[in-house]
Amino acid sequence: MKSIHARAHFERHRTEHIGWLRAAVLGANDGIISTASLVAGVAAAQASHANIMTTAVAGLVAGAMSMAAGEFVSVHSQADTEQADLERERHELATDAEAEHRELTAIYIRRGLEHGLASQVATQLMAHDALGAHARDELGMSEALSARPLQAAMASAASFAAGAAMPLAVVALAPGHLLLQWTIASAVLFLALLGAIAASIGGTPVAKSVTRVTLWGTLAMAVTAGVGMLFGGVP
Repeated sequence: MKSIHARAHFERHRTEHIGWLRAAVLGANDGIISTASLVAGVAAAQASHANIMTTAVAGLVAGAMSMAAGEFVSVHSQADTEQADLERERHELATDAEAEHRELTAIYIRRGLEHGLASQVATQLMAHDALGAHARDELGMSEALSARPLQAAMASAASFAAGAAMPLAVVALAPGHLLLQWTIASAVLFLALLGAIAASIGGTPVAKSVTRVTLWGTLAMAVTAGVGMLFGGVP
């Protein structure tokens, strides 16, 4: 009779990428839209090619730093909140473990286990890692979804710079009299490509993602170009 050996079954899920994917997509999207919109605005205002290039470069640097700082502060606030909740759970486990056991048991009962089994599961999980069990099942925290401020900040800055570099390259290469048209058309193409990549990685409908990204990006560039045309001749 052959012995049966239990083997761990590992699966990778898309939620494992959600932290860096969100920051990367948001950063690249903002990089393309904000830089292309800046270029569209100053180009529509009949600025010189040198001034347009300067504006695009300044927008890339300022935007990347702003994204990094904003993402770091935002995600760090989330991490601080998570840590405060964990400290509270740690204190409650130390002072009233019985109540925490009942709380965990009630959670498993609501998920479909009968009382006796739910109590056994709570007992075994708390014996193994009480704080981890409450963090996961009571607070909804997990390693895959935990806040990582530095990772999010770096991903945002790098992705913004990568996104902003696309319209910047177009500005450098486009003929002066067609710069506005080239900027808008290429930005729409870049946004569509970004939307398709993000949808593919995230497992969401490609057409819906592409439409959403390009629609709002085009609107932003159109409004900015309109403002440039409106105030371009104002001394």
